[in-house]
Amino acid sequence: MNLFSSIRSVIFRSRADRELQEELRSHISHRADDLERSGISRAEAQRRAAVEFGGYVHFQQESHQAMGGNFVETFLQDLRFGLRMLLKSPGFTLTAVLTLAIAIGANAVVFSVLNGLVLRPIDVPNSKGLVTIEHGKDASPQQSNPDYRDLRDRNQSFESMAMYTIAPVGVDTGGKASTAWVYEASGNYFDMLGVQPLLGRFFHPADEHGYNGSPYIVLTYAYWHSRFQSDSSVIGRVVQVNKHPYTVIGVAQPEFRGTELFFRPDFWVPIVDMEQIEGFNRLDARSGRGEYILARLKKGITHEQAIADLNAIGAYLSKTYPKDDGGSTFILARPGLMGDMLGRPVRGFLTALTLLATLILLAACANLGSLFASRASDRSKEIALRLALGSSRIRILRQLLTEAVMISVLGGTAGLAGAVVLLRWLSVWQPISSFPVNVAVNPDANVYLIALLLALVSGLLFGLVPIRQVLRANPYQTVKAGATGGAGRRVTFRDVLLVVQIVICAVLVNSSLVAVRGMMRSLQNNLGFQPQNAIVINTDLDMAGYSGDRVPIMQKRLVDAFEAIHGVDSVGMTDRTPLSLGWSTAEVFTDATTDIKAASAVAEPLTYNISPGYFSAAGTTLLAGRNITLHDDAHSPRVAVVNPEFARKVFGSTQNVIGSYFKIHGGIRVQVIGLVEDGKYKTITEDPQAAMFMPILQSPSSSTWLVVRSSHDAEQISAAVDRAIRGLDPGLPFDINTWHKSLDSALFTSRAATVSLGVLGALGAMLAVTGIFGMASFTVSRRMRELGIRIALGAQRSEVLTAALGRTLRLMIIGSVVGLGLGVAATKALSYIVYQASPRDPLVLAGVIVAMTLLALVATWIPASRALRADPLILLREE
Repeated sequence: MNLFSSIRSVIFRSRADRELQEELRSHISHRADDLERSGISRAEAQRRAAVEFGGYVHFQQESHQAMGGNFVETFLQDLRFGLRMLLKSPGFTLTAVLTLAIAIGANAVVFSVLNGLVLRPIDVPNSKGLVTIEHGKDASPQQSNPDYRDLRDRNQSFESMAMYTIAPVGVDTGGKASTAWVYEASGNYFDMLGVQPLLGRFFHPADEHGYNGSPYIVLTYAYWHSRFQSDSSVIGRVVQVNKHPYTVIGVAQPEFRGTELFFRPDFWVPIVDMEQIEGFNRLDARSGRGEYILARLKKGITHEQAIADLNAIGAYLSKTYPKDDGGSTFILARPGLMGDMLGRPVRGFLTALTLLATLILLAACANLGSLFASRASDRSKEIALRLALGSSRIRILRQLLTEAVMISVLGGTAGLAGAVVLLRWLSVWQPISSFPVNVAVNPDANVYLIALLLALVSGLLFGLVPIRQVLRANPYQTVKAGATGGAGRRVTFRDVLLVVQIVICAVLVNSSLVAVRGMMRSLQNNLGFQPQNAIVINTDLDMAGYSGDRVPIMQKRLVDAFEAIHGVDSVGMTDRTPLSLGWSTAEVFTDATTDIKAASAVAEPLTYNISPGYFSAAGTTLLAGRNITLHDDAHSPRVAVVNPEFARKVFGSTQNVIGSYFKIHGGIRVQVIGLVEDGKYKTITEDPQAAMFMPILQSPSSSTWLVVRSSHDAEQISAAVDRAIRGLDPGLPFDINTWHKSLDSALFTSRAATVSLGVLGALGAMLAVTGIFGMASFTVSRRMRELGIRIALGAQRSEVLTAALGRTLRLMIIGSVVGLGLGVAATKALSYIVYQASPRDPLVLAGVIVAMTLLALVATWIPASRALRADPLILLREE
């Protein structure tokens, strides 16, 4: 059959039908004439002739197929008939479409995020060969500029390398000073990536004229649009960056937002201006690791060859600079998520979400398979009549598959539409107020294609469930017995589907409760500080042009101004707060160490430079010794307050550490004067970390975080703080948040896991409710006559419920037990992304049991009520 004959058959269908009907009537008439001549009456002769010719419809279908036009014609017939059947059962249609929409939508959202962060390359030309270089046993992506220069100049495997880092700055474009986030990039950054500007030009190596000699900025499209209203005359305009004049030389294309997928910068500046941007210059310090290296592999070079090349250079660096590069080894990672530092946990989390979303889809298919099987059973009389009239079983199966695919297309379209709305919201969502975290996860062609494939495959999966019923259907027995019948005791395919659905639901509910428990544990942890009743003011005095001796003077003025505010209990200052973005570490040596090099370090604790009132304002408990005072300044011996983990690592015990000494880089001796409680410093879920707190007067820093503790209303105190800062320096950019709000970055992972797993658990519960409800309703409807007889014979309500719903509840219990076991096993995998996930958490186990019990009660309530309301007189009269 070719396309032309199919189209011709459809176009000329009416004439072909008439000719076929005339020919069939002619054959029947001729046979009737023969029978009449044998002595039979005309009426009886016509009846026997029709019987001998068999099913008229079946014969007509075979004739159409022989003429070569059956496929297109019957497909259109199936579509029309399927649409009529779906419109005839709006409740069934709506339930099926919504069920599949939930599953397809969930999978589209998860896949789009996975695609945006892991699968899709960075949006730059020829991105396939781009890699991030990591070093050390911890696979840190942060490198030093001297190491970058050696790797760039000595390697044989890369076409080019570029370096960049991320930093906040203060910007004044002619109005109120504000904070912005920038890329500091090497001069060849744009050249290596091969991107082109929208307006003006990018900076190049020729624009680097020594330190602080390249005052150029390139704006992102979003910043140009929001701050400069897309003014094309912005090129050449001078703006103030940290009180330094910078000239706008270009605007990037809308789709180029840098080389980190989660980070939305405001503009780029040359990294040689680091001192003006960050307030210090570490570009000559080989131990000053804070930059990221992006490299492009030469054609034909494998990752293994490149790593061997880099490690040869690392061996040279370790030998030449043993104090700074001891044991340097390198690996390559995919760019976009700070190498493996964010890439590994993001990939693990999204892989787990993908598996759970797939379970949602399988649960939906099981649900719909059960619904379609029940629907085919309800339509058994219709199917039997069609078979008796001569329709083929293949034709009926094709009709049922057409209806299933129509459901899948409608559900897939609805689910994808909802997913697109959610994804567009996610693409502009900024979960961390103090940092421009933004993930571009708008759906692309891959997402639409996956959604279409999932919809079609799902339609085929649940559409094929009734195939056994149709193939084994006996039309004569069905027509004679009717559509009713008692429920058998054998295990049916619908029973298996329901059990599978309950198992999946139990696993999802268990996962969501594990995430909630993890979140609760993380919030109940001892953080080492008390965020309640405290606000945090974050600024960098370098942004307002403060440097040298002016920095501590301004910091003291800020502390004094805040202490004078009515209602303020205490004020403290630090160069960074625990659990904020970014941290600083320092190598620590025992007092007896004489060879001060990286290999000799006994610990690498987190380091905080604080003011005398910090512990009081932070609510940190001093366990022993004394606090830092104003006398601990640049003219007094170096001192530090440490936590117990530091004491255990450096001194082997927390006992008698007060008065002990250790050494830091340069062989400087530091005396321990106090011991404070352990806390959380990098992440909520971290293992115990060593930390030391040093006087900020001995280690000055322009980075300024002020903690203001007060029992008064936070908004009133924040307003008073705002006025105080404006009174001291109107050009100083700053951010004010409650300390709880400033913990958004630290809690983001836990919150994301809790919300994601919670939503998937809720979706699984919804699908389970519909599945149990469908099975219970079907069982009750099939056994209404039996239930009526039981009631007429005096059966108790409990006996009626047992007869009506006992099978469904037994399947529910079996599925819940199996699902709980699998959920316990899955918890071990969840422990990689959920804080302290325990497979034997009694609250989680109890929660799953209670949740599944409630789901069973909700799903069986209506069928149970219907069974108890059965009127035997009406039922028997209907029979």
